[in-house]
Amino acid sequence: MSHSLFISDLHLSTAHPRSTELFLRFAADIAPEAEALFILGDLFEYWAGDDDLNDPFHQRICNTLRELNARGTRIFIMHGNRDFLMDEELGSACNATLLDDPTLIDLYGTPTLLTHGDTLCTDDTEYQRFRGMVRDNAWQTQFLSQPLTQRKAQIEQLRLQSEAQKRGKEMALMDVNSAAVNELLRQNNYPRLIHGHTHRPAKHLHHVDGHTCKRWVLGDWDSKANALRCDHSGIRWEEIPD
Repeated sequence: MSHSLFISDLHLSTAHPRSTELFLRFAADIAPEAEALFILGDLFEYWAGDDDLNDPFHQRICNTLRELNARGTRIFIMHGNRDFLMDEELGSACNATLLDDPTLIDLYGTPTLLTHGDTLCTDDTEYQRFRGMVRDNAWQTQFLSQPLTQRKAQIEQLRLQSEAQKRGKEMALMDVNSAAVNELLRQNNYPRLIHGHTHRPAKHLHHVDGHTCKRWVLGDWDSKANALRCDHSGIRWEEIPD
């Protein structure tokens, strides 16, 4: 049966060999059966700019996606909070289409809204301020004007600071805000919602203005590789063996 697969938060890097090996196996053995693969953010641990495409590890991942596309699976990639600097060169290298966040699609007859998910974590005001800064075009232009090695060093420092800050935050603070979810559903005429970011794979029901909307949350691959499979009959988890 025709189907599409959804994954998120792989955080691929040379520092995560297990996740990388699982992804390569997934791309070789599972994803070719799908007509489309949607990667909803954080494909990479971080992305310093498309001028880093010559890195051997990045080339390996891009070539893997390019080969998957050549086998007939369309590739769609959305920016995450770690790799928001991905641009069209990366998309071209992977033979992938970059998606806006959010993006509303017709998924086998069901309107489905796709988002990375970080914009829904509105209780974490500190993160939302940071997100607003780094998503600003002027900030990105200034940042990308710096040498690649300098950018990478800054990103690594920011990443370490972020990890330290997370340890001091309540888990609930870093989860989605129900009111923010409901408002996004309302703005998009009450679709089904698929997102990642929170690393809490689950299915939720939202009752909004007399509508019942399903929200599917993708997990991260640091814990356990996971994917959603969607076809005309609905959605279910796709097993990815360790």
